[in-house]
Amino acid sequence: MTLAERFDQELAALELPGGPAVVAVSGGPDSLALLGLLRQSPAARQLELVVAHADHGIHPDSSRVAERVAELAKRWSLPVHLGRLALGPAASETLARRARYAWLNRLARELGSRVIFTGHQQDDQVETILMRVLKGSGPAGLAGIASRRGNLIRPLLPFRRGELAAFVQTLGVEPWHDPANSDPRHERSWLRGQILPVLRERLPRVEDRILALGQRAAVQRAAWDGLLERLPGLDLTSECDGVSVAASPLHGYDSSTQQLLLGALGRRVGWVIGPLRSARIVRLLKAGRSGAVVELGSRYAAELSFGRLRLFRGAPAEWAPRVIEGAAGEVVAGEWRISWRHEPAAEQRERNPAAGWFVEDSYLVRPWRAGDRIRPLGGPGRRLVVRCMQDARIARSRRRAWPVIEAAGDIVWVPGACRSADRVPAPRTPALRIDAHLA
Repeated sequence: MTLAERFDQELAALELPGGPAVVAVSGGPDSLALLGLLRQSPAARQLELVVAHADHGIHPDSSRVAERVAELAKRWSLPVHLGRLALGPAASETLARRARYAWLNRLARELGSRVIFTGHQQDDQVETILMRVLKGSGPAGLAGIASRRGNLIRPLLPFRRGELAAFVQTLGVEPWHDPANSDPRHERSWLRGQILPVLRERLPRVEDRILALGQRAAVQRAAWDGLLERLPGLDLTSECDGVSVAASPLHGYDSSTQQLLLGALGRRVGWVIGPLRSARIVRLLKAGRSGAVVELGSRYAAELSFGRLRLFRGAPAEWAPRVIEGAAGEVVAGEWRISWRHEPAAEQRERNPAAGWFVEDSYLVRPWRAGDRIRPLGGPGRRLVVRCMQDARIARSRRRAWPVIEAAGDIVWVPGACRSADRVPAPRTPALRIDAHLA
């Protein structure tokens, strides 16, 4: 079976959604092989391939490499996007990787793509697992690179560097060989050029042994990840800024089980919860104080809120008030997308926490402020908005950036929490419909 046929089987097994698909192309042999194989693969026919090249601005020839990638995309009749990251020659591998993935994810969102292909192959997997062994990683880390993680797809992991390089030669394109890949100052290059050749002399099948270690670790990682959705009462829930589970079931497990479950929970939001972070979260759970937050570093935090443990990245960003005006429109308000249009009020008031009808007037959407009050529909007097948020079980860490809709100083709606008795239109009369959804 040829390389192209094996690749097509691998791609078909992933069952990817159709539509735009971002292909990260560095100009090196692995990414060129990936692009060439995708172009030929029957399993990729439902994909609209988009070439994406991140010019880090580290190497003096980086702009020339970007031009060569753009020329190849044009020759193959593929759209191309070049990201000029301008990191400078002193940028580290870690900084370059973070900047590259941030740009790729922004591009994917702009294009409406649910897929980002990268050219990681089997030799990369060997090097990654060995690096993690030397760093003392746990079983989850030793599983190495996942073939699919969120929108990141790596279909070349079953294939070796040599056979991909041979395939590139058949394409009639000249790959760029990044000097950093052979610079022993970089850990991966050091392992590739100096350590693995020595190990191979003593242990001819060392790569196979390392891959077997990774496969065993991957089985364990998958098992713990799957338990998050199977354990009774855990109630795993994805949120816009992270993930949450019911806190009480976690109390019933011993410390080692708690640590493994918390590690799996962290992977759902793309970050590592090791023993130290796990211990801080366990202390938070034992204290049992609702609304308490512990910072976990790198902008990550854990919160105990209304009997649930939330893991999230950073507090919601502050945002400026937005005016609701015109016949129709849409604004982004922090985590929210607020849209509006003029239409007759509904015949019967709908129980829809994401939509509200209001008499035609001038409205403002702004962040909640301490002391805000609302006159609840169907309730007596005026009530603190924070009480409505508590009733709606809105976590304390999210309240600061929660939107409220205001008219002439009166709060008329707290999306997802409370509707005011003010400015309620009569059925079938001209009205302004406002919809609020988490972005």
